[in-house]
Amino acid sequence: MSSTTSATTTSLTMDKPIKDSILDHTVQEVLGKPLDRIDGPVKVSGAATYAAEFAFDDLTYGYLVRADYGAGTIEAIDATEALAMPGVIDVVHDFEGFIRNAAQGGETEGPTQGVQEIAYFGQPIAIVVAESYEIARDAALRVRVQVIPKLGDFSVEGRQGEAFKPADASAPAHAATGDLEQAMLDADVTLDQSYTTPSQNSAAMEPHASTAQWDGDRLTIHGSYQMLASDRLQLADTLGMDPKDVRIVALYVGGGFGSKLGIAPEVVAAALAAKKIGRPVKTVMTRPQVFEATVRRSNTSQRIRLAAGADGRLIGIGHETLCSNLDGEEYFEPAGIATHFLYPGDHRLVTHDIIPVNRTLSGSMRAPGEAVGMLALENAMDELAEKLGIDPVELRRRNEPAQDPSKAIPYSSRKLQDCLDAGAKSFGWDQRNATPGAMRDGEWLIGHGMAASTRSNILKPSRARVSLTPEGRAIVETDQTDIGTGSYTILGQIAAEMLGLPLDQVDVKLGDTDFPPAAGSGGSWGAGSSGSSIYLACEGLRAKLARAMDTHEGSLTLKDGRAIAGNRAVPLADLVGEGLAQEGAIEPGETSEAVSQASYGTHFCEVRVNAVTGEVRVARWVSAFAAGRILNEKTARSQCIGGIVFGIGSALTEELIHDDRTGKCVNRDLGEYHVPVHADVPPIEVIFVEERDVSANPLQAKGIGELGISGAGAAVTNAIYNATGVRVRSYPMTCDKLLAGLPD
Repeated sequence: MSSTTSATTTSLTMDKPIKDSILDHTVQEVLGKPLDRIDGPVKVSGAATYAAEFAFDDLTYGYLVRADYGAGTIEAIDATEALAMPGVIDVVHDFEGFIRNAAQGGETEGPTQGVQEIAYFGQPIAIVVAESYEIARDAALRVRVQVIPKLGDFSVEGRQGEAFKPADASAPAHAATGDLEQAMLDADVTLDQSYTTPSQNSAAMEPHASTAQWDGDRLTIHGSYQMLASDRLQLADTLGMDPKDVRIVALYVGGGFGSKLGIAPEVVAAALAAKKIGRPVKTVMTRPQVFEATVRRSNTSQRIRLAAGADGRLIGIGHETLCSNLDGEEYFEPAGIATHFLYPGDHRLVTHDIIPVNRTLSGSMRAPGEAVGMLALENAMDELAEKLGIDPVELRRRNEPAQDPSKAIPYSSRKLQDCLDAGAKSFGWDQRNATPGAMRDGEWLIGHGMAASTRSNILKPSRARVSLTPEGRAIVETDQTDIGTGSYTILGQIAAEMLGLPLDQVDVKLGDTDFPPAAGSGGSWGAGSSGSSIYLACEGLRAKLARAMDTHEGSLTLKDGRAIAGNRAVPLADLVGEGLAQEGAIEPGETSEAVSQASYGTHFCEVRVNAVTGEVRVARWVSAFAAGRILNEKTARSQCIGGIVFGIGSALTEELIHDDRTGKCVNRDLGEYHVPVHADVPPIEVIFVEERDVSANPLQAKGIGELGISGAGAAVTNAIYNATGVRVRSYPMTCDKLLAGLPD
């Protein structure tokens, strides 16, 4: 047949459910399988090229100069001594052009610019450029910065009266229905408790890094970023450029967890320096700089109020959160986001307020909102269960709402009850001892705890291009990133399944803004959004192949590189001529408003607490999740395990500490910021409950990357209470908080 290599577009706005997905009829049987990641070999062999590993002719090295004050005004920068050093090329500072802080994820405008006013300790204010990294680092220590110090707001203690209501984002800052105060008076049983969580850092393995290279007026960045389409817009806006003249490449990203959603100070500094000296500039943040000058998860103080009847059924629920951020920033940690829809109650109050502080920018960190909000909510549900004398699993069964209680709309799908059943059965919850402190093995107190899990499902606009080559291979192109989550593999699996190809005949090209713009890796929407655009592109290719076979699409079968219709089986290479290309474009529509969409799960864990030292060991773990169609059982399970480990860290070890006198982050490296290690994590069993969500997207899949962390930490602390009888409402639950209350 004659063909063209130009691409047309198959577009879909999700205005109605996709009840009959093409994937229900394909026969390649590659989707959903626990296949190894196709990028694994290049990563373990060292062949994968990360942001700081690209080599260019005439490459130079940048090192950021940081502010040693938490608040003040820069009077002058003296670079004389640094510039006199052999190998130093320049010391670049641009008080107006440098960005004060990182950008929030998904923003299309640049972040706050201007660094003469110091807003937080460690704020980047200049960049040294040299012939080697070591020279640049040494020279940065010799740059003299004259600062007029100012009194800063470094602490949140006692400043509740200064909190303000932020502008509404994707979740409302304040929402109220009914009369919670009256519900608390009318209820048979009530709970009114406050819970606190500290600041946290994403602590991704790969530090933030950018290499800037100019070709005339066109800028190319090899950077470590999660959402390239919006990052490109942010950078272009900051530099006053046309986005078409900005290219960002992020082929491999060594973790992000939200810290790389928006551009960070190093990329702007590198771009301005490279423009000035006329050579490429590579800038890699040190680990302390990452902690100081990217984003943190905000500390929170959360008041939970629950009002219930004697049967345990909630009639009222309140979740009021105080968080913090830089002055002028309105991002808030949406701790109450799951409280809107997880449990019933006609009387509801969910609020979020910000206290301005001179600390590192607060932004999205893995499962923003649910990760810390469900620590409080699920602890409160455990406390309510004890007050009522009802088993914690049974209490959640009794609080299954018929519809979203905040929006009065149906759920697209909700299998929390199935997750309760599957998790409890596998864990052996029916054998749990309900009396706190009653199980002991020598010095070790043994306890069991559980918590629910949920994470909102979101569809974002996304595009991709899929081509069939004359050899019958498929090429997938989109600027979607792979931050260690398995995007290369699952996107390849979708194309392989749709086109009837073995996975090794699909080439997946990601992480380059020269490709069609995708949703990016964030919010657990990457797989569903980018995957749907690939689905649509392949749907268009299937239509073209059906026409080439002179049959209608419903009669076409694609299997092992052949198109089959009737009694004919034709290799794809014989049908595509010089090649076929098709783009796919997905965007949210009416289903986003018509139904409440979320993934659900449950966590069950056993802990052992040393009665002498207060040491906590997580000994056993079972989680069950329902997240629509599972695209790859192995990568999905790995994502869940990673999230659970995050949850264990939130419960027991993770705390970003700021000096209240200066705002300085004092534990700004992986030696002092304690993330869980192997000894902290038991074998983890993950169960997937069968589900399809026809309102989510054509794949009928929902987000899973952040589901694992949601509620996980609460399962640990609920188990600690069951083991010891000690309630601690301040995270992390370190030994010193337990010791005084431990039994003899």
